[in-house]
Amino acid sequence: MYVLFVIEIQTRTVHILGVTAYPSGAWTVQQARNLLIDLGEWAGRFKFLLRDRDGKYAGAFDEVFAGNGTRVIKSPVRSPRANSFAERFVGTLRRECLDHVLVLGEQHLRKILAEFTRHYNSHRPHQSLQQRPPLHKPGHAVDITARIEHRRVVTGLISEYRRAA
Repeated sequence: MYVLFVIEIQTRTVHILGVTAYPSGAWTVQQARNLLIDLGEWAGRFKFLLRDRDGKYAGAFDEVFAGNGTRVIKSPVRSPRANSFAERFVGTLRRECLDHVLVLGEQHLRKILAEFTRHYNSHRPHQSLQQRPPLHKPGHAVDITARIEHRRVVTGLISEYRRAA
């Protein structure tokens, strides 16, 4: 299975664009269009898109983002550090999730990725964000005397803890 995702460097927010067993240029172009539609006006703030040199990214893929005013940059040949944020997310996804789950098919993988991405974006702490998740809402007061709630996510693999409201 192949997973196409985008990570916003500034906020560390991850967007899973699609999952397929047979990726093609037309498929990647459609996923790019879907992303821009889903983001709406929010997509206009992207200045650059750094992508690897895979042949599945046809010229039409670049044109989708260029039409939005986003400059597409190909990562240098044999330079995994040039795309370090994406590499880090892939490693995190594997270590914290996929190494512990037997994926039963495309639909199952979509469900697992959706749950993990929700956890990653809204709950998992990030060092570069002062131990806050990407979708953290600043200014939200937390009652430290409130009871702590426990919730299991990603098929019971990950535990989330929150203060009860």
